[in-house]
Amino acid sequence: MTKKVVLITGASGGIGSSIAKIYHDNGYFVVGMSRSEPDANYVDKNYAIDLNRLVEDADYFKSWSETYVQEIGRLDVLINNSATQILAPVDELTHKAWQKTLNVNLSAPFVLSKFFVPMLEKEKGCIINIGSIHATQTKPRFVAYATSKAGLVGLTQALAIDLRDRVRINCISPAAVETEMLKAGFKDDEAGYKLLESYHPINRIGQPEEIAELCLFLSSDKCRFLTGTNIEVDGGISKRLYDPN
Repeated sequence: MTKKVVLITGASGGIGSSIAKIYHDNGYFVVGMSRSEPDANYVDKNYAIDLNRLVEDADYFKSWSETYVQEIGRLDVLINNSATQILAPVDELTHKAWQKTLNVNLSAPFVLSKFFVPMLEKEKGCIINIGSIHATQTKPRFVAYATSKAGLVGLTQALAIDLRDRVRINCISPAAVETEMLKAGFKDDEAGYKLLESYHPINRIGQPEEIAELCLFLSSDKCRFLTGTNIEVDGGISKRLYDPN
């Protein structure tokens, strides 16, 4: 493999597909890890991997990792983007849902980062974790998701200290981003969507392309001194207090 290689988990999602496109357009060989089929125009190779099983099943991980070494054998950028969001109040949240959330959103980024460190170190590469505003500002029924994203920010910081100059690692924590999943949640509720936009001081929500552009920048040589950082891409919403009417 002579091209630089980026691996994106959740490459078929709204943010993941935008990340895949921008790296493809900038000459990377794009590898996806996505259970649904990503856009073949931008993903050169996709592995239909269940991240929950990847964490819990050692043989499953071993089989995939050996396949990756044989078929690709290189990595310059790892982007841990995939996430599951299971919403329930704490008294209704099952242990299975809690564990799956932690497996996909937190343990999988750790397992993949650990596996790819030698390849990334060889190529002077980096890791980018896609976090969430929920790591620091959350709301009811998000206990599993918010905890996993807070852990991902902590993992980013801890790995940066552990890996030192071997591999850079940073985190991007977006607020609301205009994906098909988000828009589906506001189907037939244009007023609610407008209200969500107004909550952000910038008076709109984010675009997937904005997250993708930041990923590309973070993986470039322009960011060689940046590691262990969590960048809040949130339109200013995390800085605003809301008074009761």
